[in-house]
Amino acid sequence: MALISMNNINKDYTLGKTTIHAIKGVSFEIDRGEFLSVVGPSGCGKTTLLNIIGCIDKPTEGTVLFEGTDIATLSDNMESELRLKKIGFIFQSFNLIPVLNIFENIELPLIVGKVPKSERKKRVAYLVKAVGLEEFAAHKPDELSGGQRQRVAIARALVNKPDLVIADEPTANLDSVTGNTVLELMEKLNREEKVTFIFSTHNPEVMKYAHRIIHLKDGTISEVKSNGGRP
Repeated sequence: MALISMNNINKDYTLGKTTIHAIKGVSFEIDRGEFLSVVGPSGCGKTTLLNIIGCIDKPTEGTVLFEGTDIATLSDNMESELRLKKIGFIFQSFNLIPVLNIFENIELPLIVGKVPKSERKKRVAYLVKAVGLEEFAAHKPDELSGGQRQRVAIARALVNKPDLVIADEPTANLDSVTGNTVLELMEKLNREEKVTFIFSTHNPEVMKYAHRIIHLKDGTISEVKSNGGRP
């Protein structure tokens, strides 16, 4: 069974008297353990599609199945529980809480999920080490570089042991060297932790890391191809 199945997804937005067709007739599946990229120019619908996959937004038409369950049948509480326990998010703006240190930022989803303290400390310590930030665990976000903050965001996304991690333009605010380092870390965690990653980009250099690429153009899929990952 596919982790995610999307069938004939359409998403419309109304702006005054104008209807914007952001996503049009999109269908594809995401298998467990994939390292998948959604690519295309700005405005092609990448973020809208990721928001639908991540249960942040709902399609106007079509069906989204998560592990075989139709997301449309879930209550708001069940959908929130799905996002908390099954899906991790990495944002290009990091979205870290400035008054919390790195350890506390990563730990926060576990506190929300009422995970016991001993288990929280163990999981956070493991991920702080996995992303190479052990010596910075007590630092606040504004004491870190952009690349280090993105590593914190990756650790936070993984701390609940999600089935799927969604990254919207994860290297957009980073220089190319730092961006490559972040992608290599994501690829390593995909390989070692068996977490499914889907990330968006419009950067050809970033696309090289994906094992499979879905090309979007004007809200529709123009091409799907296997990429084999970074050479």
